[in-house]
Amino acid sequence: MADLAADWSRTMQLMLTPWMALLQHAPWVELVVQAFLLLIAVLILHHVVIGALQRIARHLPFSRRVVWYGDRAGSMVVYLLLLQILLRNYQPAAPGLLLLQHLCALSLVTALTWLAVRCVSAVADTIIELNPADAADNLRARRIQTQTKVLARTVMVVIILVGSGMALMTLPLLRQIGTSLLASAGVAGLVVGFAAKPVVGNLLAGLQLALTQPIRLEDVVIIENEWGQVEEITGSYVVVRIWDQRRMVVPLQWFIEHPFQNWTRTNSELLGTVIIWVDFRMPAAAVRAELERLVRKAPEWDGRVCLMQVTDADQRAMQLRMLVSAGDAGRCWDLRCRLREGLIDFMQREYPQYLPQLRTRVPADDAVSKGPPRPM
Repeated sequence: MADLAADWSRTMQLMLTPWMALLQHAPWVELVVQAFLLLIAVLILHHVVIGALQRIARHLPFSRRVVWYGDRAGSMVVYLLLLQILLRNYQPAAPGLLLLQHLCALSLVTALTWLAVRCVSAVADTIIELNPADAADNLRARRIQTQTKVLARTVMVVIILVGSGMALMTLPLLRQIGTSLLASAGVAGLVVGFAAKPVVGNLLAGLQLALTQPIRLEDVVIIENEWGQVEEITGSYVVVRIWDQRRMVVPLQWFIEHPFQNWTRTNSELLGTVIIWVDFRMPAAAVRAELERLVRKAPEWDGRVCLMQVTDADQRAMQLRMLVSAGDAGRCWDLRCRLREGLIDFMQREYPQYLPQLRTRVPADDAVSKGPPRPM
C-alpha cells in the first residue's frame, strides 16, 4: 500500500508540474482561476441566502419586495467586493493589475448605485401596492401615490448623481483634471448654473409638488383651456390625459408659476349647470317638475343638489339654469347632457309654442299708406 501511495504521489506531481510552472510564469492564470472559483462560491451562496430570505420575508411586504428587487444587484455587489479584496491582496506583480483594480472599483460603485436604486424602487412600489387608487374614495390613496412616485424619482436621481460622482472619483486622471479646474470654478459654476436651471427648477418643483400636493394622480384639471386627468408625474414633467385621448406634457415648474384649475383638489364631487332659453310664457313650475323627474331617474345624480332658477332675461326670451350635482367630473358631464336632452324633448313635446321666438310688430297697412302727416 505504501508503494502504491508513493507511485500515486509521484504521478500527481508529474501531472501538476507543468500547471504549476504555468502559474509561476503566468500570474494572470492563477488570478482568473481564483476569480472563477470566487464566482462559483458567490452563486452558491446567493442561491442559499436568497432562498432563506424569501422564506423569512414571505409575510413582510416591504422586505419581500426588497429581496425580490435587489436579488441580482446584491449578488453583483458581493462578488465585486470580494473580487476587489482579492485584487488588493494579490501578491504576484501581474501586468495591468492596477488598471484592473480601478475597473473593479468602478464596477463596484456602479453595482452599489444599482442596488440602492432598486431598493428605493422596491419601497415605492410596495407603498403604491398597499394604497390602491381603484377604490370609490381614493383621495388619500392618490395623495400617497403621488408623493411616493415623485419622492422616489427624486431620491433615485440623487443616488445616480452621487454614484456617478463616486465612480468618476475612482479614476486618478479625472480627479487630477477636476483639481486643476478648481481655479476657474467661479465662471464655470455660473455657466453650469444657468445651463442647469431648468433641470434644478424642475427637481425643486417636483419636491414642492410632492409636499404641498396641488395635483395628484388622476386629478381632474383644466390647463390651457384643456380638460383632462393627471396620468403620470415624473421627475421633470406631468402627463395630462385630455378627454379626447390626447396627451399634454407639462413641465413641473409650470404648475408652480401658473394658475390652473383642479376639480378634485379636496374631493371629486362637482356641481354642473344646464342652461336653456325659453319664451316668457313657459311655465317654470312644469319645467321644474320635469327636471326633478329626470334627475331622480338619472344614475349619475348623487342626490345632493337639484335646483332650477330664472337667471337672466332679455328682449326675446328668459334663461333657465338647472343646477345639479354628481360624484365626479365624468358623471357630471353625462348628467348635464342627459338633462339637456330630456328637457328639450319635454318642451318640444309639451310646450312647442313656448320655445324662444322672435317678436316683431308690423304697422297697419293704412298707417303705412298714409305715411307721416304733412305740415300745413
